[in-house]
Amino acid sequence: MQTRFIMLGAAALSMPLLAVAAQPSDQQTISVTPRSYAPAPSTAAAVITLDEAIRLALASNPTLRSTTQSVAIADATRTQAGLRVNPELSVLREGMDRSNRTQTVQINQRLELGGKRSARVDVAEQERQVAVQDVAVAQAQLRADVTTLYFEALIAQERLELARASVQVAEKATLVASKRVTAGRISPIEQSRSRVAEAGVRLELAQASSEVSLARQRLAALWGRTDAIQLSLERPADDISALPPLDEVRRQLEAGPQLRRAREQVAREEAQVTLERAQRVPDLTVTLGSQRDNQIGHNQAVVGLSVPLPLFNRNQGNMLAALRRTDKARSDLDAEKLRVSQALNEAYQRAQVAQQEITSFTAEILPVAQTTYDAAVTGFEAGKFSFLDVLDAQRTLFQTRAQYLRALSDRYRSVADLGRYVQLRPGQNK
Repeated sequence: MQTRFIMLGAAALSMPLLAVAAQPSDQQTISVTPRSYAPAPSTAAAVITLDEAIRLALASNPTLRSTTQSVAIADATRTQAGLRVNPELSVLREGMDRSNRTQTVQINQRLELGGKRSARVDVAEQERQVAVQDVAVAQAQLRADVTTLYFEALIAQERLELARASVQVAEKATLVASKRVTAGRISPIEQSRSRVAEAGVRLELAQASSEVSLARQRLAALWGRTDAIQLSLERPADDISALPPLDEVRRQLEAGPQLRRAREQVAREEAQVTLERAQRVPDLTVTLGSQRDNQIGHNQAVVGLSVPLPLFNRNQGNMLAALRRTDKARSDLDAEKLRVSQALNEAYQRAQVAQQEITSFTAEILPVAQTTYDAAVTGFEAGKFSFLDVLDAQRTLFQTRAQYLRALSDRYRSVADLGRYVQLRPGQNK
């Protein structure tokens, strides 16, 4: 546990650093330098905000790009569906002797009846709409994924800043303990504890550095990069404005991408039923041509009509399958409504709970923890408290700060999950 004690606070995102200045005597003075709750980003790396990360992912994510290609495929399918049937050219020759052979040249044109071509176009258009909604669903999911991984990387980055500051505190605390042991004011055991704690904090620093690298690499993968980004992340300004009422959010659910996609799938299957019904109408083939009889040297026109007789195959199997697929699509729509409604309720409740936690932390818990830590530092300066007392106060402050960051992260992730299903209007919530 003591390996975490120093990590737990001393220059936490909102925490002061202990600055120890060595004095000529054995007396050490430790000054407290206030810090803001948000750590300053590294000057060696550019800063990328959450909105910029989302825009970059929407522009470069390979999975989203693959999904978008489906729209172009559907456009090509729509073009093909609207084309008419090509005519057929046939040449017939009866007899091999030039003097008495008969040669027929004719063109056959199949005429689609029953509205088959328009029905094919409708099916292709509905497939395109399904592809468009697939893109909308993928975009909503990508936004939520970016938000989740962004905050994971951000928290890892802030813990790294904390670990670096804790190392500084541990070094100075070891120096203080050494001076006081030399002066005979404390037991050498206190110095040994400080050294052990310093070694533990250095291990925590190495672990935090590795966590930052992995978290940034996971985030960078969302825009197609395989290396860890050398960017500093920036925590958005706290937005604890109230969410719109749940009933108002639910009313927007019908316009969400998941339900729009499910409805488009129903429309697509209904269009397929119309096409299969049109396929039951036989097509008419018109034949126009010319026949020449070399024996008598006479040409005559050839005109013909042909139509298949629907005695056995009336497309009844395909028609029944299309009807069953339509029933299935409607059932899938009902199931999707239940799923997204439950997911929406859960995300909304998580966002509300996180919002209440944030309010409580910022209004009461964090200020009290900070005051307690400052008092422990002041007592340590005056020699009234041991270094372990400072570590205990640091632990409390860090745990409080970590809980605050988790609440803030939970709220952003919950709002991002809401964005999977509804589009919050500007002004309702950032």
